[in-house]
Amino acid sequence: MESGTKKYALVTGAASGMGRIYALRLHAMGYGVIAVDINGQALEALASELQNVLPICIDLSQADAAAQIAAVTADLPVEILINNAGMISVAPTTEIPSARLSAMMGLHCTTPLLLCREFIPRMQAAGCGYVLNISSICAWMDWPLIGMYGNTKRFVKGYSRSLRVECAGSGVSVTTAFFGAVDTPLFGFPDKAVRWMKRLGVMISPDKAVDRALGAMFRRRRRVVPGFGNKLAIPLLPLVPDSLLRAAVRKFGKHFSARHAS
Repeated sequence: MESGTKKYALVTGAASGMGRIYALRLHAMGYGVIAVDINGQALEALASELQNVLPICIDLSQADAAAQIAAVTADLPVEILINNAGMISVAPTTEIPSARLSAMMGLHCTTPLLLCREFIPRMQAAGCGYVLNISSICAWMDWPLIGMYGNTKRFVKGYSRSLRVECAGSGVSVTTAFFGAVDTPLFGFPDKAVRWMKRLGVMISPDKAVDRALGAMFRRRRRVVPGFGNKLAIPLLPLVPDSLLRAAVRKFGKHFSARHAS
């Protein structure tokens, strides 16, 4: 792919869901899109739909994924990096296969951090860049049944702050998005629960989530927390006692045992 004077946006998890929306939004803004995902067929469909899309089919949980992506894109002026790819397991940690736990650590922690390590120096050399890392309001609390998901997102929260401070004055900004529930198939909530969460301002549409996140990124804000209910919840989440969490697991845990999504 010839770069010319076009700037590029690298989006992980770009084949479907919110990743695809990021890719479409940025393409409409005039960016070339480097679309990274494990789903090669969906990537090819995206590339055939849009011009100036470079599909990279790779398992982002693998240790060398970031280095491979950096090598393929060495000649492209990447101005935006969006670490969007994610997976979740809703089950007690002891019921989640060890390979699944390792993959979640690689996908949420290792590869996004190493992609920042690969691309931020390029952006700094060019004098301009934007990083958007996707965390979660779960980063403020060790939720049972999604404990590993929340703790990997806490790592995203922490290293994003470190990078943001380190990049100050370099022309590169690091924005962290803390989403609550987004109306996607990831969690598989019942329709009735979805309606209530939307009324409470806890759940938002994927289009609104993407637009809020991109808006914050381009304004170089340090973080964005879409949804009024989510903003209210953040200071309260760490105060929830273990007894209440245990009661919730007893009541609802059987409905989620060993369910995985990516």
